Amino acid sequence: MSIKETKAAPPRVPRLAAASSAAGTPAGTSRGLAFRATPYLLIAFPITLVIISLGYPLFKQLIMSFQEFGLAQQFGRPAEWVGLDNYVEIVTDPYFWQVLLRSLVFCFAVAGLTMVIGVGFAVLMQRVWPASKMMLQLALVLAWAMPSIAALAVWQLLIDSRYGLVNWLLTSLGLSNFENFNWLHHSSFSFYVVAGSVIVWASVPLVTLTTFAALNQIDPEVVEAAQLDGAGLVSLLRRIVLPLVAPVLALLGILQIIWDLRVFTQIHVLQISGGDATATNLLGTYVYSTGIAGGDYGMASALAMVMLLILLVITWRYVRTLSRQGDLA
Repeated sequence: MSIKETKAAPPRVPRLAAASSAAGTPAGTSRGLAFRATPYLLIAFPITLVIISLGYPLFKQLIMSFQEFGLAQQFGRPAEWVGLDNYVEIVTDPYFWQVLLRSLVFCFAVAGLTMVIGVGFAVLMQRVWPASKMMLQLALVLAWAMPSIAALAVWQLLIDSRYGLVNWLLTSLGLSNFENFNWLHHSSFSFYVVAGSVIVWASVPLVTLTTFAALNQIDPEVVEAAQLDGAGLVSLLRRIVLPLVAPVLALLGILQIIWDLRVFTQIHVLQISGGDATATNLLGTYVYSTGIAGGDYGMASALAMVMLLILLVITWRYVRTLSRQGDLA
């Protein structure tokens, strides 16, 4: 027997043991640390952007809310620290409470109407022919994609007191009071009817398309079983469909409340077009008129902080409920 034949083969090291040995080396330790640190490095950049773009302005706004910060401070004069004086002036101003009540009523009315119309369209889209569904989806996307200023220009043409289509239709139906009717200047109620219509028209597409997507995720067998048990359309929607998409509807409702409570563009443009700013101010335009237009940035910052606190109070309970259910986790 040759020497090559009698020489014992070297022992085979298991791959797992070899990997463990490699991991214990400095190079393996470095690779392990880099692997564990990768998720934190990836999320560090967007968190830094959020802190810079949102955190610093919010912190600056909080500081300014405790200062007397006006036009002079814009040109370098040091701001005077006034403590809680801005907040005291806000809560003791009767006009602020008028604007707050007006804003809350407008917000909940518009948000509720948006949700009802949006969910109704979503249910309708499940029951129409494919061609009709496609046309409705296209119309919703076009309405959603239209810029706010362009949409407001169209709406102002529709409600024009002399040549508007709305007044022409109403007078054609025998309502002579609407001849040369000025929707923006006649009263605060007519102003808010127009403003609410513009906002609902722009907000319904998101609610409709999101709810329609949620409805399509419902198991058809559940719906068929309910129909076999004799459930009608109303009972099916109330007891089966809507509870299954309730988390999505709750989230959409929260977003609508946030957007409608801080609405600015629609109200401001319509005020410029003929509305009475003092009688139609909401929180968003009130902050603008106090700060940008009035030059009192300290008071405007305090108003913005109060507005943020109101939003947190209104939406916190619903956000917490969704988080517990795991829908926002």
